[in-house]
Amino acid sequence: MNNKREGKPELLVPASSLEVLRTAVIFGADAVYIGGEAFGLRAKAKNFSPEDMAEGIAFAHAHNVKVYVTANILAHNGDLEGARRYFEELKALKPDALIISDPGMFMIAKEICPEIEIHISTQANNTNYQTYRFWWQQGAKRVVSARELSLAEIREIRDNIPQEMEIESFIHGAMCISYSGRCLLSSYFTGRDANRGACTHPCRWKYAVVEEQRPGEYFPVYENERGTYIFNSKDLCMIEHVPEIVAAGIDSFKIEGRMKTALYVACVARTYRKAIDDFFESEEKYRANMEWYRAEIAKCTYRQFTTGFYFGKPDENTQIYDSNTYVNESVYLGMVDLVDERGFAKFEQKNKFCVGDVIEIMKPDGRNVSAKVLSMYNEDGEAVESCPHSKQVLYAKLSEQVNKYDIMRTEAGKER
Repeated sequence: MNNKREGKPELLVPASSLEVLRTAVIFGADAVYIGGEAFGLRAKAKNFSPEDMAEGIAFAHAHNVKVYVTANILAHNGDLEGARRYFEELKALKPDALIISDPGMFMIAKEICPEIEIHISTQANNTNYQTYRFWWQQGAKRVVSARELSLAEIREIRDNIPQEMEIESFIHGAMCISYSGRCLLSSYFTGRDANRGACTHPCRWKYAVVEEQRPGEYFPVYENERGTYIFNSKDLCMIEHVPEIVAAGIDSFKIEGRMKTALYVACVARTYRKAIDDFFESEEKYRANMEWYRAEIAKCTYRQFTTGFYFGKPDENTQIYDSNTYVNESVYLGMVDLVDERGFAKFEQKNKFCVGDVIEIMKPDGRNVSAKVLSMYNEDGEAVESCPHSKQVLYAKLSEQVNKYDIMRTEAGKER
């Protein structure tokens, strides 16, 4: 059965900071999800202070983009009073939804801010339509599907839940070795609890075998001559399968990556935005632009790609056995904060480049424009030949027109 819903699915994009939130909004997100300073599952991300959250919500709402706030830890007794105070703060900030996995946190949020929608996190292991019905009866508007579901299972869920209920599913980003992210490895090895936001990502480490009678002798778990990373998953990417995920009846296409850069968020958001829009204009246009989508999504930071569980149980090609490192084909140089009366682009430098270099301007409308760096000046008006200091504020004159929020990037290996 084709479960295609009326209208386009929501494109939901992560943001780790105000800069990244603005990037997500400008580069095509319909909604962004962010974390506060507590109770989310990305404690190592920059996250948002109450002041930044208020500013981010105002910016997003001014552009007709929604903001969802994560509060999806598995809470212990000692978390509950703090959660109550936190939800009181969120009530005043008025985000569009809270993302929650713990029933206790759900009850507190429902009591304190009943006017804010509650979405049930993938951490709650939502694998069947009865679970969806349960959360609907409790008052949840949306449930995020477990990452282990196939599209066929999601279609069956869609057929057996109220039409008004929304399904959100991850369609791009890092996969977790543990069931819907409920991992105990980090807590066991390091004392840092992944289920309370402090994951150390032990699934990305290299492992060996030690035989009981020969302590200290480490035997590699061979997959090839370089050893193996036995828990290390490829990244999910569904850019080539937009028709199938639309047909499954998914309401919100979710991007993973609340610890990623503005360049990553811009690349992923812009590519999926164009793919969704093209498909809803015509499937022929979507198919015709496939090479562009592939090329652009490859410019994001990634660990090779897989379709995860969507077309059945993953095979051996879902794991990466020889490395835990990212593929990185583009380098983030900076985002244009403003263009002054001289036509100079003001930006905060992220990676080094020089006068005379040819860089790429990445525009929100999908264009990539090559431009030569004609000159650069620091904040004191002094001419500089390069920008070697990260976070230095500079002004650059480029050979092509730039606009506020354009992103400057270059190919990996070309940066100085």
